[in-house]
Amino acid sequence: MPKRILLASVNGAVALGGPAAGGLALAPAPTEPTLENGAVRYTAPSDGGAGSFSHTVDVGDDSGVRRLKVLAWPAGSKLDPTEAELRSAESATCRRSSDETARCTYTLELTERQVAGLDKGTWYVSALATGRDGDTTFVPRAARFDGAQ
Repeated sequence: MPKRILLASVNGAVALGGPAAGGLALAPAPTEPTLENGAVRYTAPSDGGAGSFSHTVDVGDDSGVRRLKVLAWPAGSKLDPTEAELRSAESATCRRSSDETARCTYTLELTERQVAGLDKGTWYVSALATGRDGDTTFVPRAARFDGAQ
């Protein structure tokens, strides 16, 4: 008799555990933030007027978007920023477009004096996106542009 009770208990546990395990397997895995539709606009200052630099990108994450850090750097500098270095970079302004997405824009006004000392030619933009759940995505070369002309 005890063997039958034990066997029935084991079969019941397997029967109950099966759907529970299957339910866990079907739960969607958290995703890391994504960056899409990125665009850079650089306008050199001229005739005493200010120029500008802006980087706009759509950021998405299943938990929502917390922030986007951005750093523009000249290719000739060989900087190649890391994710850790980008954590202290400046933040873009992000405007929520849905519960899971935001359009983020980083903008700088530039004077002729500021641009005069910068490298000319190819520049890169590095980006670090952070979701509300703390997940991050680091893109070392999220965009490329010709700058400081």
